[in-house]
Amino acid sequence: MRKRNLLTLLAAAPLAACGFRLRGVPQFGFHSLYVQAPAGSQTARELVRTLQGSGGDLKVITDAAQLTQAEVILELISELPERVVVGLNAAGQVRELQLRLRLRFRLRDQQGREWIANTELMQQRDISYSETAALSKEGEEAMLYRNMRTDLVQQLMRRLAAAKPQ
Repeated sequence: MRKRNLLTLLAAAPLAACGFRLRGVPQFGFHSLYVQAPAGSQTARELVRTLQGSGGDLKVITDAAQLTQAEVILELISELPERVVVGLNAAGQVRELQLRLRLRFRLRDQQGREWIANTELMQQRDISYSETAALSKEGEEAMLYRNMRTDLVQQLMRRLAAAKPQ
């Protein structure tokens, strides 16, 4: 038993030496946040769910009637999915696409001071395309957009944790 404990400690030592640390609960410079987004925004829905599940003491306000209780307001200005053709075969048929998801946002307080100026985040993925497998490629595109949305939410969480009034 002692030998096993010693081996466990020896295995963990390199991780401690390299500065490895679990991410933990994000610490925000504000206590309440209102998320203002276009109706039906999937990114806003995922962001609210992530913020509420983050385990901190942040109060996420989603009801517009309670807007005055929010210390800061996160405005998701736009969420733009794009599909760009980047490769054609000799017959002019599409063979490769680039999927992009752009998110534009800003963070301000009730007095109008900006915490984060108008900012755009973008994720992109490349995907091959085949007309014979169009239905499966459509499912793959939906999955890639979901992954990009999750990545954007994680980037947004890090920016919110680092935000301070300007």
